[in-house]
Amino acid sequence: MLKSKIHRVVVTDCNLNYEGSLTLDQDLMEAAGLIEWEKILVLNINNGERLETYVIKGNRGSGEVVVNGAAARSAQKGDLLTIMAFSVLKEEEAEEFRPKKINVDRNNKVIRTKAGRPL
Repeated sequence: MLKSKIHRVVVTDCNLNYEGSLTLDQDLMEAAGLIEWEKILVLNINNGERLETYVIKGNRGSGEVVVNGAAARSAQKGDLLTIMAFSVLKEEEAEEFRPKKINVDRNNKVIRTKAGRPL
């Protein structure tokens, strides 16, 4: 099940020489219910690429979204990304579960948080 989704964050940097992952502002992580080292799916709106990686804590309030390691080849500073996380639920839990949907402004500050619709 989709656990959470952050719409249209702006890539603030790419660091090819870092070991890997996606650095994300802690405020965004908390809004989406993400924990450090959690697996995420990243969709690049600019080029259509999708990649799986994990999230690491960035500086709180910084708005940073940094694509690291080999994944840095799939994005450029200024690209728009959608970040998704998933969870495994029992069927009865899934029927009532609503994913978190986070919208941000051009500075990657949360402007709206809402729960998705039930199935």
